[in-house]
Amino acid sequence: MTKKLKPESLMMSYGYKPALSEGAIKCPIFQTSTFVFQSAEEGKAFFEVAYGLRQPHKGEELGLIYSRINNPDLEILENRLTLWEEADECAVFESGMSAITTVLLEFLKPDDLLLISGPLYGGSDHFINKILTKFNIHVLAFKVGQSKEDIIKMVNDSGLAHKLALIYIETPANPTNDLIDIGGSKEIAKLFSTSEKEVYLAVDNTYLGPIWQHPLRHGADLVLYSATKYIGGHSDVIAGACLGNKGLMRRVKGLRTFLGNMASPNTGWLLMRSLETLKVRMDTHAYNANKVAQFLNHHPRVEKVYFLGNLTEKDGEQFAIKNKQCLTNGGMISFDVKGLEKEAFKFLNALKLIKLAVSLGSTESLAEHPATMTHIDVDDTLKKELSITEKMIRLSVGIENYEDIIDDITQALDSIGN
Repeated sequence: MTKKLKPESLMMSYGYKPALSEGAIKCPIFQTSTFVFQSAEEGKAFFEVAYGLRQPHKGEELGLIYSRINNPDLEILENRLTLWEEADECAVFESGMSAITTVLLEFLKPDDLLLISGPLYGGSDHFINKILTKFNIHVLAFKVGQSKEDIIKMVNDSGLAHKLALIYIETPANPTNDLIDIGGSKEIAKLFSTSEKEVYLAVDNTYLGPIWQHPLRHGADLVLYSATKYIGGHSDVIAGACLGNKGLMRRVKGLRTFLGNMASPNTGWLLMRSLETLKVRMDTHAYNANKVAQFLNHHPRVEKVYFLGNLTEKDGEQFAIKNKQCLTNGGMISFDVKGLEKEAFKFLNALKLIKLAVSLGSTESLAEHPATMTHIDVDDTLKKELSITEKMIRLSVGIENYEDIIDDITQALDSIGN
């Protein structure tokens, strides 16, 4: 029996046949809008499957039709992304937000209830609380630390339990690194499911995926990514992804076709390139983050560090969730400087190696101020409750030499006292 290869080995060639592309060792960019059918009958068959008018025959695959529906670069990329999650299928989008919004629009309808965790990424928070609510979709939020029983009671007390259609969580949470129990969330979804309607669980896995956490293995139905982040990892492409089983992904891909938010062939090619180094990059991100967090934990101008590696048995459920779900401590650190916005801005303005920019998971280290940048639109009272304060800095640790990263942080923290 041939040994099963690991995903990091398969990233170089899986799903690609050089013989179909003049022997090119790397998949070309199929920069085309449409594809030629061999016959009218073939075109008819392709459209029947694409539009869900019939199920594919045994061994039949969806043929190439039009790059809004499918394209070789996207199909190969999607096949490779399924390997990390052991998912049936994947859909790639033009951005993380387009993946998130497509899922929310597909699995929610007016008068449904959406249960969310908090905090969420600012863009997700805005779409859910400012846009979905315009369509009479009800939103109920729970916070880290609430027990499963508390959340169930909250749903029941809302009077909308029978309308619950989707649970959407982000773990670890951006920017606090708070953890949500994926398995526990699925148990809540099952409790409110009926024979007529299943309540699904969607997980934003951008902070740890696809290497360091695998939500599908813990009960999630759908996994979402801003593929701009670690998957892309070079600050040169915007993309998103969604993974799940065939039935759910058929629905996601169907709506993607008609919303037209398919990623381009060029985006697909760039992400395939990035997947080849994903494992080694993410290993370095995690190694460096551990070193940086150790330094921050003992710096006199740092009040608190939000990092998975700081969790201990004293943190109870958070520590237990980390050990159950997370394979590393990740590459994201948030920390509070001693002071307020003035001191936080002094730190950010003094950085030299680390770039002052939003986004995360890229080769270069990035720092930003969540309260006034990525999470500026989150309700002020909620931000305070969630510890997203004026003194918080979010740091995406890159793959530079960790000593150089620490040196830059040192001189920037020293500037606060000047």
